Amino acid sequence: MTDITVPQGKIIERILSMELVRVTERAAVAAARLRGHGNEKAADQAAVDAMRRELNRLPIEGTVVIGEGERDEAPMLFIGEKVGAGGPRVDIAVDPLEGTTLCAKDMPGSIAVMAMAESGTLLAAPDVYMQKIAIGPGYPKGVVHLDARPEDNIRNLARAKGVDPSEITALVLDRPRHADLIAAIRSTGAAVRLISDGDVAGVIYTANPDETGIDIYMGIGAAPEGVLAAGALRCIGGQMQGRLILDTEEKRERARGMGVTDPDRVYDMEDLASGDVIVAATGVTDGALLRGVRFGKNVIETETIVYRSVTGTVRRIIAEHRDLSKFQLEG
Repeated sequence: MTDITVPQGKIIERILSMELVRVTERAAVAAARLRGHGNEKAADQAAVDAMRRELNRLPIEGTVVIGEGERDEAPMLFIGEKVGAGGPRVDIAVDPLEGTTLCAKDMPGSIAVMAMAESGTLLAAPDVYMQKIAIGPGYPKGVVHLDARPEDNIRNLARAKGVDPSEITALVLDRPRHADLIAAIRSTGAAVRLISDGDVAGVIYTANPDETGIDIYMGIGAAPEGVLAAGALRCIGGQMQGRLILDTEEKRERARGMGVTDPDRVYDMEDLASGDVIVAATGVTDGALLRGVRFGKNVIETETIVYRSVTGTVRRIIAEHRDLSKFQLEG
């Protein structure tokens, strides 16, 4: 393979954003064919297969640092898997189908999402839970913190925004584990919007509260989605913190094997995703962030959003795919 010498800060410039768009488009279309069929595993597998095929066509030497699980749990796109056809070394984070339940039930908000960054700049997190908090841009550093009480975070955010806590809306995953968190938020007078899945999009919502109505994301979700969300938020502005939940010796041992030396560390957004990051997401089902895939007789329509951290660029790409052979299932 030809040696490619590229300055670290220029690596991502060698990878066209459209290349990433094709990856998430293919995964979204594959999953969308199974919308509403009630089979989460089949929809997820279709997205994984399509995303992996497209990644292996890219001119990169990629390492999956956030994927479908660790090697023993995932046959494809597992953490540590090498992808690409050769080129500059990059980190890859993927969620081929965020919101598998949403897709299986044809509910709003399912997306195919991935991030690409310079090698060594995305946190290689084990497939465990992560405590998260995120807000949009325009606030003083440290206005919210994972170690603060939820009530204090709401009041501090309201004070920084110049409003009463009753005008704050927090987004929280609808899980039994969040009962105390939800009660604490509501005790301040703030509102809670519950979502069944999709916390990558949930974190992104905080970047534009005037449009989404979401001021803050709080709660516990999957660590891989936390790294993906941090990459997107870095591109559009905001603050985020995450802490891995390593509550068993087996999880701590797995984390140590991936370089995590402090199990209690609070990771800032820049710790989760540093360097030059590009994030692409394509809608599978209709949602607040993206429109889902549309199947016509002779055309497939997709909507994708692409973020880049170095420039702060956000691109929305509405595509009409007329060569439908590109989307046929491959063996």
